Amino acid sequence: MIEIVDFFKIMADETRLRILMLLAQSDLFVCQIMGVLNLPQSKVSKHLAKLRDLKLVSIEKKEKYVLYKLDIGDELFKKMIEDILLKSDSFKVLKADSVNLKHKDSFLCDCSNLY
Repeated sequence: MIEIVDFFKIMADETRLRILMLLAQSDLFVCQIMGVLNLPQSKVSKHLAKLRDLKLVSIEKKEKYVLYKLDIGDELFKKMIEDILLKSDSFKVLKADSVNLKHKDSFLCDCSNLY
């Protein structure tokens, strides 16, 4: 189980919070997260590694690509993510991310045939 302090450290970082909110809405490839958040691959991958280390996301290999999925086992943490997602329209950045997420397929690299 993830410790509560570790969870709040993760949530305190804007990029990681944004990634968690995206993954709460859809499973995504790195290129899609990069496109939705308009961030470089190195930054996205670094944050995904931290989320994986704390077992908040899981991966599914699709040939040479990795699909990321929200995988929070702790019910309290899962509920917090769900509550934030329900209120995401109240937060300018999260609302913009949700709008961009609707166009996630336009951010696919050459892994589009894997969906």
